[in-house]
Amino acid sequence: MQTHKQASDFSLEEHLAAFERGCVDLVDKKDLSKLLESRLAKGQGLRVKFGMDPSSADLHIGHSIPLLKLRDLQALGHTIVLIVGDSTAMVGDPTGRSKLRPVLTREEVDENLRTYVEQAALILDMERVEVRRNSEWFDSLNFEGLLKLCTRMTVAQMIERDTFQTRMEAGEPIGINEFLYPLMQGWDSVEVKADVELGGTDQLFNLLVGRRLQGQEEQRPQVVFTTPLINGLDGRKMSKSYGNAVGLKDDARTMTFAIMRLDDTAMPVWFTQLTRVPDSEMATLLAGHPREAKARLAFEVTAGYHGEEAAREAAQAFDREVRDKQLPDDIATTEWQDDWGDALPLPNLLSQMGLVQSTSDGRRMIQQGAVRFDGEVQSDARATCARPAERLLVQVGKKRVGYLAG
Repeated sequence: MQTHKQASDFSLEEHLAAFERGCVDLVDKKDLSKLLESRLAKGQGLRVKFGMDPSSADLHIGHSIPLLKLRDLQALGHTIVLIVGDSTAMVGDPTGRSKLRPVLTREEVDENLRTYVEQAALILDMERVEVRRNSEWFDSLNFEGLLKLCTRMTVAQMIERDTFQTRMEAGEPIGINEFLYPLMQGWDSVEVKADVELGGTDQLFNLLVGRRLQGQEEQRPQVVFTTPLINGLDGRKMSKSYGNAVGLKDDARTMTFAIMRLDDTAMPVWFTQLTRVPDSEMATLLAGHPREAKARLAFEVTAGYHGEEAAREAAQAFDREVRDKQLPDDIATTEWQDDWGDALPLPNLLSQMGLVQSTSDGRRMIQQGAVRFDGEVQSDARATCARPAERLLVQVGKKRVGYLAG
């Protein structure tokens, strides 16, 4: 039977170091130190709250930053309280929004929720996580209870939030329902008696509301700390719609090849937030050749989800296909379309992938021996290509290249 260490097995300094690594806001360290000292003396850990709203179906590695922090704290013996915001997701977090957010139905929320815990389990030991749906308390909140919750803050206090100020200045509408969100998130802390709450930097206002409401309920106000939001591969906000995100469920090869496209300037933040490479070793890597540092970054991140063997194989594939053949790092991937059937003539495939101007051009390039699949020359212009089981590297000449995924 596997045994887990208790919080008291670690020093106060080890606990503080885990909380502080990569932390942006900490409100405040003095409170955290006192709370830790008190609990460790009793052989207890802290109740660390983190909320996840199932407002979309998939997570990317930007979402993994707080989950990795929670894994560190879980390893130190703290209790992770994961709030699945099936009620708050219906309201919609106004954080960073320039427009009124559409209200989700419970059915839409439940559909997104289906994959959330599964994806969190890629990082956390879910058997030791306390998972709570905030519908547990909000579904039973009657109209009188809702009115009482609304009296907890004034409109003046609510519009201190920069998101609301920006939208008011721009003349954009703000729904009354959006004012409910910070109150609901704060009330979650009261319900689960959180000692600490973690969130992104954009969540600081909401986290502080939790402190306010706990104080009103004569609970010890939670300590709050935040981690940064990281940009995507191209320097813009990470988003799957931009094509610059790395998904938590991406395979090892896709993950490695994507991270090798990362802008060099983003590596310090990615190393700090997405790996646990010691600071001194990280500094040495970043002071060296960028390609070597990026390869280590890709290995560490990929190994975290797929294991070291898969990460090594993905790294070797990158070296073989890109580095050693001097192929571009940002090779586009074409997904096999259902209307192509089970197989497609090679000239048509090359045209569909945008690697030739026309099927006749594709036929000519094949006849000239300029087309290769995973390095193997394709010389029969009448041949077909079946839907690949694994991603296929397609080259036309030296400069036109793409991946074909089944």
